[in-house]
Amino acid sequence: MADRSAPVLPPSLRVSLGPVAALAALVVVVLGILYAGHGEPGTVDGWVVRPTADSVRPPWRYVALTLDSLGEPGGAVMLVVATVTGCLLLRRPRGAVLVVVGVGVAVGTTTMLKHVVGRTIHGDDNLSYPSGHTAFATALAYAVALLVAGRPGLGRAAGASLVLAAALVAGAAMGWAEVALSAHYPTDALGGWCTALAVTPVTAWLVDRTADRPSRRTAGAGRREGD
Repeated sequence: MADRSAPVLPPSLRVSLGPVAALAALVVVVLGILYAGHGEPGTVDGWVVRPTADSVRPPWRYVALTLDSLGEPGGAVMLVVATVTGCLLLRRPRGAVLVVVGVGVAVGTTTMLKHVVGRTIHGDDNLSYPSGHTAFATALAYAVALLVAGRPGLGRAAGASLVLAAALVAGAAMGWAEVALSAHYPTDALGGWCTALAVTPVTAWLVDRTADRPSRRTAGAGRREGD
């Protein structure tokens, strides 16, 4: 039976995932400064965009469109609801909260950064940095992988590797789709991926802290009554 009080960010993983989150946040800031107010691909973008943007053909184009649709509001809600339902069936309420809040914070952060950075693609109205689709896919995979990584018997190195591998696969898949469909520059996808890597573990830590407060208050009240 699952432990309802099990943390979504086990202490053993904080040491490994914390520095990754800090480095990812630094990458987001550096890229944001480099491309603030730009409306054209950068040098790194040019290496990838020229051969792939708007050039992907069926059946891969259908794959890219399908992935993109999963990051749209309808597809995203469907994925989140399905994942939350799975968490509740497995009696992991904290995991359900993390999925909703973690994804929301990741997407909300990219939306805010888009207006702060002001980078555009295909016109002044299309803010592009960082990619919200990529952040969504990465945060969702990260949250789910954390629940698996926290299982007893899985070591710190294996758990951290699992979380980062899941985030990499999900972020790379969605980032590829966005670049292939010319919806984002490659550095937009990188920024979205790093945004999720930075905010999701912090959100998980806050979920644990919030969930643990009632138990700490109850324990404190019990000690006072014993006195």
